[in-house]
Amino acid sequence: MNERDAPRRVLITGASGALGAACAEALAAQGWSLLLHAHHGVGQTQALAESLRKTGVRAEAVSCDLMDNASTGRMLERILDEGPVTGLVHAAGAHDDAPLAGMRAEQWSRVIELNLNAIYRLGQPLLLPMARARFGRIVLLGSVTARLGNRGQVNYAAAKAGLEGAARALAREMASRGVTVNVVAPGIIVSPMAQAAFDDADVRALVPAQRAGTPLEVASLVAFLCSDAAGYINGQTIGINGGMG
Repeated sequence: MNERDAPRRVLITGASGALGAACAEALAAQGWSLLLHAHHGVGQTQALAESLRKTGVRAEAVSCDLMDNASTGRMLERILDEGPVTGLVHAAGAHDDAPLAGMRAEQWSRVIELNLNAIYRLGQPLLLPMARARFGRIVLLGSVTARLGNRGQVNYAAAKAGLEGAARALAREMASRGVTVNVVAPGIIVSPMAQAAFDDADVRALVPAQRAGTPLEVASLVAFLCSDAAGYINGQTIGINGGMG
C-alpha cells in the first residue's frame, strides 16, 4: 500500500478536553482513524478511544509533553512508523493570565510554548508524509482573543494571533501538495474553563447571540475543514463566536 492509498489518520492534540473530544467524535463519523493525544489527561483519552473502538472506529490514545522536543519527537516517530498522518487538529492549549506588567516569565513562556511553538514540533515531521500522499488537513484551534484582545491575556492573544500568521504562511507552502492549513477561532464555548470564567450575565453581555457555543458546533466546523469538500479553503481563520467579532 502506498501513502496515497493508506487509511487517513488524524492526530488530535488535547483530546482529553471538551473541544478535542468533540473533534474526535466528529472526525470518527467521517471515517478517520484517530490518534488521541493527551499529556496529563491520558485516562480520559484512553476511555474515549475504548468507547469509539466499540463502535468500529480505529482509535488509539497517545501521549507526550508538547512543550518538550524529545517527548514530542518520540511520539511522532512511533506513530509515523505505522504510516503517514494526514490530519492534524491542534486543540491542546492553556492560558495563564496576568496583566503583562505583573506577568512572570514562566507564564509567558508556558503559554507561547504550548499554544504556538508546539506547532513546529508537531507539524514539521508530518509535512513531508502529507506532501507525498498529496493530501493533508491541518486545523489549528485559535481564539477570538487574537482579534479582540483581552485584559490579562497578552501572552494568550499573542500565541493565538501567531497561529493565524503561521497558518497563512504554511498554507502557501503546502497548497500545491493538496495540504490545507486553517484556523478555527472559537469565542465562548461551553466547557469547565469557560464556566469558571463567565457567568450567564457575562455571556449575554459579551455575545450577540446571547449564549455560549457548544463543543459540537466547533467540532462540526473542524470536521468540515478536514473533509474533501473543503479542499479549496486554505490559509483562513474562521471565527465561531456568536457574532463577537
